[in-house]
Order: sequence, then C-alpha cells, then structure tokens
Amino acid sequence: MRLRLYGLIAAAIVVAAAGRAAATPSLVMDVATGNVLYENEATQPWYPASLTKLMTVYVALSAVRDHQISLDTPLVVSRRAASMPPSKMGFKPGTEVTLGNALKMLMVKSPNDIAITIAEGIAGSVDAFADDMNDAAARLGMTESHFVNPNGLHNPDHYSSARDLAVLGRAIYQTFPQYAGLFDIGAIRVGGQVIRNHNNMLGRYPGVDGMKTGFTCNAGFNLVASATRGNRHYIAVVLGAPSAQTRLVRTAVLLDRAFADVDHPQPMEADGPTGGTPEDMHNSACRRRSHAVAAFQAETDRLEAPLLALSQRPQSPLGFFSASALAQETPVALRIAMMPEAAFDPEPVGVGPAAGYNGPIAGPRAPHTPVGTPLLADVKPIAATPASGPNEDAPEATDDHDTAKVAAADEGDSDTSHPAKPEKHKKTKHAKASKAGAHHEAAAKPAHGKHRLAKETKKSKVAAHKSKAKSAKLAKGKTGKNKAAKTASKKVKPKKLAGKSHVKHAASSDN
Repeated sequence: MRLRLYGLIAAAIVVAAAGRAAATPSLVMDVATGNVLYENEATQPWYPASLTKLMTVYVALSAVRDHQISLDTPLVVSRRAASMPPSKMGFKPGTEVTLGNALKMLMVKSPNDIAITIAEGIAGSVDAFADDMNDAAARLGMTESHFVNPNGLHNPDHYSSARDLAVLGRAIYQTFPQYAGLFDIGAIRVGGQVIRNHNNMLGRYPGVDGMKTGFTCNAGFNLVASATRGNRHYIAVVLGAPSAQTRLVRTAVLLDRAFADVDHPQPMEADGPTGGTPEDMHNSACRRRSHAVAAFQAETDRLEAPLLALSQRPQSPLGFFSASALAQETPVALRIAMMPEAAFDPEPVGVGPAAGYNGPIAGPRAPHTPVGTPLLADVKPIAATPASGPNEDAPEATDDHDTAKVAAADEGDSDTSHPAKPEKHKKTKHAKASKAGAHHEAAAKPAHGKHRLAKETKKSKVAAHKSKAKSAKLAKGKTGKNKAAKTASKKVKPKKLAGKSHVKHAASSDN
C-alpha cells in the first residue's frame, strides 16, 4: 500500500513538472490591429537569444530613416566585434561591410560579430547602442524588456517576453514596410559559400514571410514567425521550445489556429510587467531533454486537437510530398515536419564599400557622435574592393584567409544543442610564404647566445657524422656507403619536419 502511495506521489510530481515544462511563453498577434488571438505566459520575462537582433534591425532602420546613416555606409569590423563567439562571419578587424549587406547577413546567418559591427557603426559603442535599444523598447511599450547587447548572447540582465517581441515584430512591419523583404531571405551567397536561413518555416508553411530564430542553452529554441494570407497577417512567437523540431510544429499549430479562426482576436491587455527572472532552459534544451520534449509535445497536441476536424482531405502518400500540394491541406502542422527543405536562390552579399561610394565610414568612436566622426585610434579600415553586385561571383573577402574564416561555424543560435566548435584557420599560400620568409630572414641573422651554441654543436655533430661515414666507407665498401646514405637521410628528416611545423596556424580562439 505504501509503495503504491509513493508511486502515485511520484507520478503526480512528474506530471506537474511536465506541465510546467510545457507551459512555455507564446503569443499570436494580428499585425493590422494589434489584437491577440492566443497567448500563454506572454508577459513572462525570457532570454530572447538572437531574437534580440530584431531590435538591432529596428534601431538600425530607424537611424536610416532619420538620415543618421545610409544602407551604403561602410561599417568597420572592430577587434571587439571580431572576438565574438560563433555564429560569426569571421571577418578580420578593419574589414568594411555596408550596413545593407550587414543587415542581410544578420537576418540569415545571425552572426554575432556583425551585430556588434552594426551597433558600433550606428551609435559609436555597444553600450550607446544598448541605450538606443532600450529607448526604442520604451517608446514601443515593451514593458518586460531590457537589452545590454545587440546580438543576444547570454546576460542575466538581457531579457524580453513573448508579448514584447510580438509588439516589436508588428512595429517593424508597420514602420518599415519597404524593408519587409529583409526577413524573408532564404539564403545568402558569400563568395562561393551559400548560407541558409535558420528559420525552417520559410518555404514550408504557406504564407510565412519572416522573421527570426533564436537559440542558446539558457533561452531554449525561440522563434518569431510572420505569415500572411490574403489580407490577414499574423505574428506568432514561441519561446523556450526544447528542440528545433518541436518549435517548428508548435508555431505551425498556432498559425493554423489563427487562420482557421479557432482563436478569436481580443484587445491586448495593458497589464504591467509580471516581474521575476527568466527561466533558464539549459537542462531542457541542452542536456536531458526527453521529458521536456514529451511535455512540450503533449501541450502541442492539446492545442492541435481543435484542428483535427478540419483535416478532411486524404493525406498524400509518402514520397509524393511537395510544398505546393501540402500547402493546400489544412492543418499544415500535421505535415510540416515531413516537408522537405525549401530551395532558395541565394542573395549575393559581400564586403567592401558600394561601387562609387565616397561618403563617410562608420565604426567605433565616441558614443552617440555622428557618422563621420574620427574612429578610435586602434581601428584601421582595410582597403577593399567594392562589394560585389547581384551578378558577380568574385570572392567577397579581402584575402584567402578571410574567405576561409567566412565558412560558417554554427552559431550559439544555430538550432543545435551542442556547443559550436572553434573555427580553424585554413593555411594559405600567402600565409606559408610569409612564414617561410620570416624563417629565412631569421636564419640569415648572425647567431648569438644559445642559438650560436646550438649552431656550433650542430656543426660538430655534422663533422663527426662525416668522419664516421668516411671510416665506414673505407672499412665496409659499398655496403657501408649505403648504410651511411640511410643515416644521412634520417638526419635530414627531422629538419624538414621542424620547418613544416614552423608555418602552422594556431587554432582560432572562437568558441
């Protein structure tokens, strides 16, 4: 009897814990009216991860609108920007990239180094840009948000909420409709590399036209998704999903409910912030997440139940799935996980100034000073060729070393629960030549101290070896000659290996 009682108590605890894990923040908003169709814990503070970059874009576009900067203005990558952990583009300090190209990279690859470059280029410093972000949040009524950086890398004082992120997404579409295409880029091409958007709703859910994914172990898998059908435009926010797959399905279910009129719009409540601290999702998203996945999926099934009656048409047999055929069936959430990845024509982006540009360069400088103010002394722009146009395939980086670094290591926002591996620099002909030149130059200098002693010792060993080889030749004839040749060969090999190791690159410190 006692064992049975303990079993019931344990089961109740598991169910309670599962229910809490499944109750992650989410919200669906009508972009036209601001009304809310569905919400759950929408004012709970949450770590936004790279959803932060939506605010980075909002502040950047506001600066363009106010003529503080232009999309053609080159931004200089600083040492601080280059030191950011992945996801990153990997451009070396001094590289120039236009604001327009930087924003495209930000929305597709979500590089943390480019977010810092944008912040420093617009406001002069990261702290100054964070002030601009918080000022914008206050104007928009984002009462549960506080930003300390432009990329969303984890900081306990950096948080938002599902409600606030929906408000931000709506403000972007309403304030800057001419830039809506920025959030719908399926892939970009940098040199010879194609980088896909992390938003796997694009091209799979009919009507989805943006916006942004976010992931860190602390935040879980986050998504702000925009979808338009006819004159209906909704934004769905899902925070803290335990995996990319569960996030995909939950978002599809919420949008299905909106388009199927399961949920009816209600004015957004003007309640104050809930307070408290964001929940840390590390154990659910990056460690033992099987329970979290099961609980999250159970809640998704509950939300999906009203949609099942709408699925009247027979499903297509496996192997005959196509985006166009599946788009005709409702609800899409029942099949979205089985849809193949969409194919996109990558949009070319590059580094360097726009062709014919002769305006000011933006970068780290005194906070909140105008673009054109002298940059900090340690920031030296690299002379670069103009950014490639839409029909050019020329390498986008300034040299082979940069091209190698552009190879994308998965971001801390990469929809993977494993830490990103450090990037490794590719050895190039230029690097080898440089190292070899340095080696020969050092060898040409007069030996002194320990180096002289080592050189003299080596000469003595060589002389002794020659004497020994000569004696062996006289004593043993031809056999001794062959043996001496082998010995000489063995003496040469270590020297070659030492020379080879001298030109190796150290592994990148990015992590």
